[in-house]
Amino acid sequence: MQSKRILAAAMMCLVVTTAYSAEAIRIGMIEGMSGTFANAGEAVARNLQFAIATVNARGGVKLADGRHPLALEIFDNKQGVEESLIEFKRLTDKHIAFVAQGNSSAIASALVEAVDKHNQRAPDNRVLFLNYSAVDPALTNDKCSYWHFRFDANADMRMHALTEVIKGDARAKRIYLIGQDYSFGRMVAQTARSQLAAKRPDIAIVGDELHPIGKIKDFAPYIAKIKASGADAVITGNWGNDLTLLVKAAKEFGLSAKFYTFYGNSLSAPAAIGDAGVDKVRAVAEWHPNAGAGLAQSPSDRFYQNFLQRYPQPKDDYVLLRMHVMIEMLIAAIEKAGTTEANAVAKALEGARYRNAFHDASMRAADHQLIQPLYVSVMRKKSTDGIRFDNEGSGYGFKTELYLPAVSTVLPTSCRMQRPRY
Repeated sequence: MQSKRILAAAMMCLVVTTAYSAEAIRIGMIEGMSGTFANAGEAVARNLQFAIATVNARGGVKLADGRHPLALEIFDNKQGVEESLIEFKRLTDKHIAFVAQGNSSAIASALVEAVDKHNQRAPDNRVLFLNYSAVDPALTNDKCSYWHFRFDANADMRMHALTEVIKGDARAKRIYLIGQDYSFGRMVAQTARSQLAAKRPDIAIVGDELHPIGKIKDFAPYIAKIKASGADAVITGNWGNDLTLLVKAAKEFGLSAKFYTFYGNSLSAPAAIGDAGVDKVRAVAEWHPNAGAGLAQSPSDRFYQNFLQRYPQPKDDYVLLRMHVMIEMLIAAIEKAGTTEANAVAKALEGARYRNAFHDASMRAADHQLIQPLYVSVMRKKSTDGIRFDNEGSGYGFKTELYLPAVSTVLPTSCRMQRPRY
C-alpha cells in the first residue's frame, strides 16, 4: 500500500505542467518499490520528490523556450537485474533523458553497460545515468562511463572515513566483517582489510562472513559467531532490512561490540538498536540531521526541518542530502547547456560545483565521482550531548565524531574515460 502511495505521488509531479510554459523534464527512477527492500525504494522516492518540489517551487528549469517543471517517473525493478534492464527499455522508449538508480551496485553495473550500448545504438535518444547510492568503486574506476555520474561517496571513501575513527581507537583490537553476498558486500570486506592493514596492522580480523542478500530472517546464528570470536567491533555495509535485522539480533543477544556501518543511522536501525547502540553504533554519510553543530535555525537545521514539514511521519524520516545535491547539480547543468541532450548536460556536469551554506561538493571530471565532505557520527540519546534531532522518532540521534572536508576524502582513480566524438 505504501509503495502505491509513493508511485501515485510521483505521478502527480506530471500534473503540474499546466503551471509552466513548456513540458516537464522527466527523471526516470529505476528502483525496488516492492519486495524485501521496498522501504529503501520508498525513501529514495521521498527524497527525490522533496528535491524536485524545491526546484518546481522556484519556477522549475529555465530554458530558451520557457520554464519547465521537473517530474519523477518511477519504474519498479523489484530489486532485480533483469527487471531493471526491462524497465530501462521502457524508460528509453518513453524518451526520458535521465535515469536515476542507486540501491544496488550490481544493478548499477548492469545499467552502466545498458546505457553505454543504448547511447551508441540510439544517438538521438541518449540518456544520462545519475547514481545516488551504488558505491562499488569500480563504477568510477575500471568500469567508469562517460554517461554515468555518481553523487555518493564510493565505498573506499566511506571506509576511509570509518577506518580513520578506528585508527584512533586504542581499544579496537579484534574486528569482525559481515556483509551481503554480492559485489558490494565483497568489496566492503576487501576494502576494510586493506585499509586496516595500512592504518592499524595490530588489529586482528577475527571473522569475515557474507550472507545471502535479502533472504536472512534470523541473524541470531551470525551474532553467535561474532560473540564467539571475541570481536570488539563489527564493520558492515549492510543496508535495508538486512541491516535492521542484524542490529536487532545484536541487541537481543547482548552483543556489546561497536558497529561501524555505512547505513546504521537509518531505515529503522536506530529504533531496533535502542540503548544498546548508544556510544557504540557509528555511521558514515555526507551529512546528518545534527550536522548543524547544535545551532538552532542553522542552514542545516532549516534544510532538515523543511523535509520534516513535507514528510512529518517518523517512518518517512530518512533524509539524503546527496539526492538534493544531485537534482540541483543536474538542473544547473541543464540550464548551462541550454538543453536536456545527454552529451551536452554531461559536459556541463564535468567539473561542476555545488555549494550551499553547509555543503560544498564538486564533480571530478576524470571519473564522474562527486567529491564532498563526509561525517562519521555516533549514536546518542535525543536531548543529550547536543542532540537536537532524533532519527525516525526513535529517541536516538547521531553526533559528529569525525568530519572530513572534501579534500580529505579524495582517493585516486584508475578511470580511463572514453568520451563520445559528438
